[in-house]
Amino acid sequence: MLKSRNVQFCEVAQHLNDAVKPASNETRIQDFFRQTDLDYRLLAHLLLSLLPTTGKLRLCLDRTEWDFGRCQVNILLVTIGRGELQLPLYWELLDNRSGNSSAADRIALLQVCLQVLGKHRIGLVLGDREFVGHQWLKWLKANGLNFVMRLPKHHLLTHPGGQRQAVADLGLAPGQVRRFTHCQVDGVWGQVWVKALADNEFLFLFGNVGLAYMDQLYAKRWTIEQCFQNLKGRGFNLEATHLRCHRKLRKLVALVSLAYALCLGVGTVANAKIKPIARKNHGYRATSLSRHGLNLLRQLTRPHTAPDQPLARKILNLLDVFSRYLARGQPTKIVG
Repeated sequence: MLKSRNVQFCEVAQHLNDAVKPASNETRIQDFFRQTDLDYRLLAHLLLSLLPTTGKLRLCLDRTEWDFGRCQVNILLVTIGRGELQLPLYWELLDNRSGNSSAADRIALLQVCLQVLGKHRIGLVLGDREFVGHQWLKWLKANGLNFVMRLPKHHLLTHPGGQRQAVADLGLAPGQVRRFTHCQVDGVWGQVWVKALADNEFLFLFGNVGLAYMDQLYAKRWTIEQCFQNLKGRGFNLEATHLRCHRKLRKLVALVSLAYALCLGVGTVANAKIKPIARKNHGYRATSLSRHGLNLLRQLTRPHTAPDQPLARKILNLLDVFSRYLARGQPTKIVG
């Protein structure tokens, strides 16, 4: 998958094992997806092991969907990270014809994250305008989780005196901001941060932490968008899959997430300990950490690359950790 940057079985089979025909490789891949079961909680622990072992971590929720013929793929996913490092942690395939996730879907996903992480490791939960509603917001608050959610502009504010008000009626000009320390939205009390945007749109945030800089906290949600981009078009072309079975699709997301985590880990190590990635005039890196890691991994698969190079040894050690972790407690089917 790293060599092909593609999830289609016929493409991966071209790079899997040169000693046999591609058709045989493709059959082995199909067997893996049909016969092998993955422990997704164990996988979550493995992905978590690539992040700092102490301190608070940030969870971001989002949903992605695409159509393949009459098959609608709808994935609810939570990422975990700190700073610019953000990895998929846990996900589910929704069976609701590409509709929004329900509060029960989100709560079930977060309950797994709580079991894997422990409440003490979760510093912040972020979500966009889909992740709203009384049951969901009440659950976050009742479980003592710090959160910031963006709300649609039609959701009303209820002030302590009982007055209800739409954000459009706050009289804000584009660029102006209003903050409310104690306000009710969807029947839940919390803090509100509102900024008027162009074309009568609003950045309408609701949460229970960081009112003075709530917009800066919410801005970190962009890391999950970058993660999706790296799983799909900019990375492994996840949307090109022809799989329709939810069980197999969930497994494919797991493999792509592992590949992305490996690329990000290698890119981070190489940037910190081998050679920093060059920066352009605007200050951003010329190549993202994950893409840098992917490029290095693909270079190491070339025939004349020496396996005793420092970076090669680090990557092999990381691969060894991955394989030993995945083999713990369950039989493993080797493909390739």
